[in-house]
Amino acid sequence: MAILSRSEAKRILDKVLKYSRAEEASAQLAGGETGNIRYARNSVSTSGIVNNTELAVEARFGKKSGVATINEFSDASLKKVMRRAEELARLSPENPESMPMLGPQKYVSVDGFSKSTADITPDQRARAAADSIIAAKEKKVVAAGYLEDERAFTAVATSQGLFGYHAFTAANFTVTMRTENGLGSGWAESDVTDFAAMNTGSTSSVAIDKALMSQKARALEPGKYTVILEPNAVSGLMGYMLGGFNARSADEGRSFMSKKGGGNRIGEKMFDKRVHIYSDPANLNVPAQPWTDSDFMPQERIDWVKDGVVKNLTRSRYWAKQSKDKAVPGPNNLIMVGGDKSTEQLIKKTRRGILVTRTWYIRMVDPQSLLLTGLTRDGTFYIENGKIQYPVKNFRFNESPVIMLNNIEDMGIPERVGMWGMSAMVPALKVRDFTFSSLSDAV
Repeated sequence: MAILSRSEAKRILDKVLKYSRAEEASAQLAGGETGNIRYARNSVSTSGIVNNTELAVEARFGKKSGVATINEFSDASLKKVMRRAEELARLSPENPESMPMLGPQKYVSVDGFSKSTADITPDQRARAAADSIIAAKEKKVVAAGYLEDERAFTAVATSQGLFGYHAFTAANFTVTMRTENGLGSGWAESDVTDFAAMNTGSTSSVAIDKALMSQKARALEPGKYTVILEPNAVSGLMGYMLGGFNARSADEGRSFMSKKGGGNRIGEKMFDKRVHIYSDPANLNVPAQPWTDSDFMPQERIDWVKDGVVKNLTRSRYWAKQSKDKAVPGPNNLIMVGGDKSTEQLIKKTRRGILVTRTWYIRMVDPQSLLLTGLTRDGTFYIENGKIQYPVKNFRFNESPVIMLNNIEDMGIPERVGMWGMSAMVPALKVRDFTFSSLSDAV
C-alpha cells in the first residue's frame, strides 16, 4: 500500500473507532516503504524493498487495556481487530498508572518529507553502492556498507477526538572500510532527510582514509587524555545521558539526576556553561514526529540543558499527576549547540591528545553517576603539536558524560548523526581528562 494521505488515513481511523464498544479507544496507523542495499567484500550481497501498513488498536475498560494489530483494512477486518482488542482488555489486569486518553491536541507542523528520497529507485541504490565500492577498489581496501531509505507516514486518533498525521522520509548510509591485511579499519555515516544531500562516495572516502591511516597502530598506556570525540563518538555517550533525563527515576533516587535528600536536580548547574541541549520536532536539520508514541502527547521545542543548567526532565502524565507538576514528553530528536570549528581545526589547536572516530559496545556501569564503559573503534589516532602523528590501539574507556560535559575545552560544528533510533545534531568535542582504562587489540 502506498503512503496514505491525511484524509485517507483519517477515514480508516474514524471507521475503526466507530466500531468500538469500549469506554475508550485509540488507533495508530503507520506504513510506508523501506528500500535497502547491502554489500560486503566489495560486492553487493542483498537488496530489497519492504512495503507494509499496519493498524494498532487499543481498547480500554476502566484501567484495563488490550491492544491488537492488523494489516488489512476491509470493514470486516476493522471490526475484527477492535473486537480482539476489547476481548484482550477484558482479560487483562488493571494498570494502576493508566491515564485517560487525550482529546484534541495541537501538533506543530513538521517539514520532514523529501520528494527525492520518496522517489528513490533500485538503480539509484545500486549507483550509491557502486560509488562506495569503486572508491574502495581504487584504494585497495575492502568495503562493507548498508544504505536504507524510507518514505512513510503515521496517523493517530482517539475516541476523545484526537487526530494527528505526519509524513516523513529518511535515508541512512553507513560503511566500514578495512585494509586487505586486516590491520586498518575506518567507518563513516551519512544520515539525511533529502537523499539528494547524500554522497556515498564522499562518505566512503572518509572511511577509506581512516582505514589506511589506522594500520600499524601503536600501544599507548591507558590513563587520562585530552580527546577529540568526533560527532558519532559523542552521540553514543549522549544517548545514554538523554535516557537519564527522567523525572520519575530522579525523584525516586535511581539516577544521576537524583538530588541528595530527595527530589531532582532541575535548576542546578551540572555542566560547562557552554552546554546547550534541546529538542525540536520542527527543526529542519533533524525533523521528527510531533507526538510521543505512547499516548500521543504533543512534542514542542524544549530545553533540556541551557548555560550548563538542567532545565527540564521528561515526565509522564501519570508522574506529573503524582508529583503535581507539568507532563513533559520524551524527545524524538536531539540538538546540541556547538562551536564554529571543523574537526581539523580542533586537531590543529591540540598540543597532545587522541582523536576518537567512534564509540561502541557501550554499557552502563553506575546509573547514579552515569558511569559508562565502552570501546573506541574504526580509527583512533595520537595527536601532537596540532597534527595526527600515528594510529594507536583501541581503548576501553570508563567515563561519565556528566564529567565529559564538564571538561569541555572546545566544540566543533554540529553534524547530523544517528542516535538510538532517532536523528541528532551534535558537535565534535575536545575534552580533557577522558579516562581510558585498558587497551583493546580489536581493530
